[in-house]
Amino acid sequence: MKHVQVPGGIIEYEETGSGPPVVLLHGLLMDHTLWDRVLPLLPEGFTYLRPVLPLGAHRRPMNPGTDLSLRGQVRIVAGFLDALALDGVTLVHSDWGGALFLTAHGLDRRVSRLVILPCEAFGNFPPGLPGRMVSIAARTPGGLRLAARQLRIGWLRRLPLLFGRMARRPLPDHLVRRWTEPLLRNAGVHRDLVAYCRSRFVESELVRDTEALRGFTGPALVLWSPDNQVMPPEHGRRLADLLPAGRYAEIPGAYVLSMLDEPEAVAREIGEFLTR
Repeated sequence: MKHVQVPGGIIEYEETGSGPPVVLLHGLLMDHTLWDRVLPLLPEGFTYLRPVLPLGAHRRPMNPGTDLSLRGQVRIVAGFLDALALDGVTLVHSDWGGALFLTAHGLDRRVSRLVILPCEAFGNFPPGLPGRMVSIAARTPGGLRLAARQLRIGWLRRLPLLFGRMARRPLPDHLVRRWTEPLLRNAGVHRDLVAYCRSRFVESELVRDTEALRGFTGPALVLWSPDNQVMPPEHGRRLADLLPAGRYAEIPGAYVLSMLDEPEAVAREIGEFLTR
């Protein structure tokens, strides 16, 4: 993998193709491989970048003392775009909603378009049953490592408290083992994830910072999964209504991780948006 220095540490990423940049983000306890099924189906003529954010599945811990609160993570995303001098970025959000706040924090100058798949928004931080489970685990000694081990057991990870409401189709063992390995093996990664999960989430601030998307004037596609029970269906339409140039579309039959449940449909919608 390639890597780049940002304030606070090193971010690894994969890059493929050439042309205007499309940055594909991921969620907590996931990495860039979340997009493996969709990437080959996306149109040529773009540079696809998949950073591994310090959200628990990263392999290079951030520097000790780095701000890994929600606000700090937003700055890390902005730092990644800055470090690679990316302009005209199409930023694709999934599961983790922190990068929606680039606009609220005045850090979206490199972003020209948005694609928003089911993700945290408004007051839904941490999201649903899985989010509350992670929050409790982060405040329990050894809790996050225990949760990671449970995710490696197929029937357990299909429970609503774990990944049962994240993906409609069973997640492959090899994928989940990859996502949980750094947390189980690397004390620095564990420290980073604890720092994020224990950071303070204030609902009024979260709502305010989401609604700041009214100031984002570029084209935006909100590609929601109405059947998921973690990211409220009404949030998708609400986001599309907020964005001045927002368009709403749905991926029926998928949960939060629609790129795993329905990769062809996700690739088709994103591809049409990119090439329109």
